[in-house]
Amino acid sequence: MRASVLGLGEAGSLYASGLVKQGWVVSGYDPADHAAPPGVGRASTPEEAVAGAEVVLSLVGGSAALRAAESVAAFLPPDAVYADMNAGDPAVKAQIAAMVGEGRFADVAVIGSVPANGAATGVVISGAGARAAARVFADLGAEVEDIGGRPGEATARKLLRSTFMKGLGALIVESVAAGRAAGAEEWVREQISNELSGGAAAADRLHDGTYKHAQRRTVEVDAAAALLDSLGQRPILTRATAELHRGLADSARAQVDDVLAGYAGLAVANIGDARERMGMLDGGIRPLWKGARLVGRARTVSVRSGDNLAVHRAVEASQPGDVLVINGQGDTSRALIGELIAERAKARGVVGMVIDGAARDVAELERIGFGVWARGVSPAGPYKHGPGQVNVPVAVGGVVACPGDVVVADDDGVIVVPAAEAVTSLLGGRAVEADEAQRRAAILAGTA
Repeated sequence: MRASVLGLGEAGSLYASGLVKQGWVVSGYDPADHAAPPGVGRASTPEEAVAGAEVVLSLVGGSAALRAAESVAAFLPPDAVYADMNAGDPAVKAQIAAMVGEGRFADVAVIGSVPANGAATGVVISGAGARAAARVFADLGAEVEDIGGRPGEATARKLLRSTFMKGLGALIVESVAAGRAAGAEEWVREQISNELSGGAAAADRLHDGTYKHAQRRTVEVDAAAALLDSLGQRPILTRATAELHRGLADSARAQVDDVLAGYAGLAVANIGDARERMGMLDGGIRPLWKGARLVGRARTVSVRSGDNLAVHRAVEASQPGDVLVINGQGDTSRALIGELIAERAKARGVVGMVIDGAARDVAELERIGFGVWARGVSPAGPYKHGPGQVNVPVAVGGVVACPGDVVVADDDGVIVVPAAEAVTSLLGGRAVEADEAQRRAAILAGTA
């Protein structure tokens, strides 16, 4: 069996040697001054290189792949398989296939390190010649994935993998350089090594966690980029990471806003019925003025009895559409909020507050149209010593609320809907609403 290898660089030489070990007669061609491996005959022209070959492997690099195919296309034996193994543009693979003949062409994407694994490196293959090429690489000991399809599809898979592998390598370089500049290189290397394991579970954790915590992590990665700047390191990938998180956070917020709009006008009682009365705060937490209503995302706060320092921090961190959900330990001896903090919150787009504790300035809250649901009213103001926490799970009115949960409140009271159940609860609440409307119409019709 005869094979030709175009390109005798590191990868080409390893494949040529692998074929020789399998008993193939191998000729190699490379216009550069690369020595042919032992057992490989060096051809002086492209025509000589492919004469009598049953398989031609092209490993000349993506920029030279088209020229290499053009140089041998007219001399290929009728039944020869042409395996293009160069990384590059999938569209170029289609051009090469048309040049050498669609029926013989195999797009071979090498998945893994050839210096480490030699000719046994795993491959993904597409194109009409994939089946014949797959037998050759399987004999070399490689794990072969024949995906069929058209020229360029295997290369596209490799490029998809490159977005991760090459990006990961570049990120490691940036992180280690930053660690070195900060005098903590070994510590950074250890952190990286500890995370490079875990298989599918680790990948799922990183993927899902990035979506789930995109908003919070945007702030963290922005701070990381600022640190690298201060160390004299260019935070190229760190800034890109922050931008990706920012985009995910904006997208998630837009989706949540669409769901929140669906809750407009839907009674808390109907949502509660749809949720089998789960998530409804106890009746001790009531609206401070009649006709108040809100729908928004929970911005959670936990404070010590009678102290509102963390409430001020939460207001500063709030975004339009947020509802402050405050665990005030059920203490009604001191008001945690009043008119002034409500004005500041409203200016930031906060739509209202739910407090397991007390508030004050009820008349002013109604005048400015800021809905507050609280356990009581007290004229006594709060302390501002702390401690307190923002954006942590909190217990309010016998219900646990988490950051980002949907909060709906009206004259009847308050319900908290876990973010993951927001859509199903909305649909359920609307179904209850429709059913009640039908029954009400039937009752009225019967009365008439």
